[in-house]
Formats: sequence, structure tokens, C-alpha cells
Amino acid sequence: MLNINRVHHIAIICSDYQTSKQFYTEVLGFEIVREVYRKERDSYKLDLNVGGLYQIELFSFPNPPTRPSHPEAAGLRHLAFEVDDIEIAIKHIQSFGVVTEPIRVDEFTGKRFTFFADPDGLPLELYER
Repeated sequence: MLNINRVHHIAIICSDYQTSKQFYTEVLGFEIVREVYRKERDSYKLDLNVGGLYQIELFSFPNPPTRPSHPEAAGLRHLAFEVDDIEIAIKHIQSFGVVTEPIRVDEFTGKRFTFFADPDGLPLELYER
């Protein structure tokens, strides 16, 4: 039997490393665990701590191909982050110029949520606890 314990990490390839690094550390507030430049690949790898439970690996590569990504497209739909207060979280990210969709309510849980995008258009969600 395959005994998967939890999600270990989420890997994201960005098109502009400095812009995405600033977004994930300053706007979303993720803590840098490790930053490595891999000369042979002309690539950065930035490990980010997400709430002490998860890790995001942010990669840069020269000229990565674009990937169409919309919340309703086939494939990975979005990456969701839990917050205590959706309105406070929205005000925080909007203070950095991030545009969010109007708040919606999950019809099954009654919880509030909203979508926004990272600098490369990756669909992200804030979901209220």
C-alpha cells in the first residue's frame, strides 16, 4: 500500500525570478528557507516555508515556455491558501496592487474565498478558515 503522509512541496517555475520572489515573500509573506543559484542551469531555486507545514519551490529558468492557465482549464486548477480573515488578507495583498475577484461563498461549507493571480498568472485562492 502507498502510504502518502502529506503534500511535501509545490514547485512553481516563474518567468521573472525577482518579481516572483518579491511576490511570494513580501506580498504573501512566505519565509525563505534556502536560496540556491545553480550555475549549470542558469537557474535559481528558492525554498519557501508555508505556515510551517508546506514548502513551495520557486524555480527560474532562462526563457521558460508559457502555459495557459485558467481556474476552469484542464489540469491543476489553482493553489489555495487558508487565511483567518478573508477581508484582512484581501486588503493586504491589494495594498501591493494585486487584483482579486469579488468574495464568493462556498455553497457546501459556507466559507468565503477569492481568486487572484501570481506575477505569471498562476491562479491562487485565499480560503477563509
